Amino acid sequence: MDDRKLKILAAVVDEYVRTGEPVGSKAISKLENINVSSATIRNDMAALEQMGYLEQPHTSAGRIPTFAGYRLYIDELMTPPDLPDEEKSRLDEMLGGKDTPEELLVQNVAAALTEITQCAAVVTNAVPRFSVISKVEVIPTGKRLYVILLITSNGSIKNKACRLEFDLSHEQLDFFTRYVEENLSGVSVDELSDDMFDKMVAAVSAYMVSLSPLVKGICELSEDLRQQELTISGGEKLLSCEDLDKMEVVRFIEHKHELSELLEGTFSGIQVKFGSESESFAIGNSSLIVSKYRKDGKEAGSLGVIGPMRIDYKKIIPYVDYLTKKISYLMSEGEGDIISGKVDDLDPKP
Repeated sequence: MDDRKLKILAAVVDEYVRTGEPVGSKAISKLENINVSSATIRNDMAALEQMGYLEQPHTSAGRIPTFAGYRLYIDELMTPPDLPDEEKSRLDEMLGGKDTPEELLVQNVAAALTEITQCAAVVTNAVPRFSVISKVEVIPTGKRLYVILLITSNGSIKNKACRLEFDLSHEQLDFFTRYVEENLSGVSVDELSDDMFDKMVAAVSAYMVSLSPLVKGICELSEDLRQQELTISGGEKLLSCEDLDKMEVVRFIEHKHELSELLEGTFSGIQVKFGSESESFAIGNSSLIVSKYRKDGKEAGSLGVIGPMRIDYKKIIPYVDYLTKKISYLMSEGEGDIISGKVDDLDPKP
């Protein structure tokens, strides 16, 4: 494909993103960087259609980009601009500083993406896996009913109610609290395993078999901590988008956990995925712009934007890129620097 056809393809994508209407040769000929006749543009657009990069939705209408056209545009033709310093400052205020709790940072970045892009935002958080167990409490709350509180060093709090066969005495409760403190306090969430809890159940059962439900309850809470938390902000933006099928959007929101697998398999750097590429992201005519963020050099989660395929990639990608680097900096200890409003490369150095 020659440079002129590539330039025309990029112009069609830009115009279609801007207007939402099929693009004709006359509209392209009026652009400053296109210096050829309408007839030449029509011939090139017809050739691009034959190549599979454009399609004509109606006989008398202009053309719109196909899946392949968007992919070529994103991978080779698009040049996203740098974010202005005032936009970076605005994003910094929306996220908060280094003292902001990590779970709140995740919520803030989702809200910022939704507000800035007017699209739905998706953020996964594996941060609790990098924390340690700081406290486990068992609180009597009723007849044979006990609530387990599990608190981690990053401020995550999980709780679960357990009903036992009979009420525990102060001595039995003190024994269990001491045992859990000795075996779990200071242990990394990432190091927790089913094998560890099986050994704890066996040890506790040797003292009193009726205590084993409490250990199993702690095990279930730890499984929650080890799983990525998925947050979708601005789901109503998808429902109000005319380019998307509302029933597909509803099914997606109801089964949003399935998206975690797709995000877990995302590589580093900004990536664009289309709904037709994955069963886990089954909204036709949709796209997902996603990137992974880090904590102390390790992958800690993903953040991105979901919208129609006719999304403004050049506008949105710089925001996703900056927020990825910013949240990585805020979550890390002494990794990366922010100089003159710019976030330096936060990838671990060799």
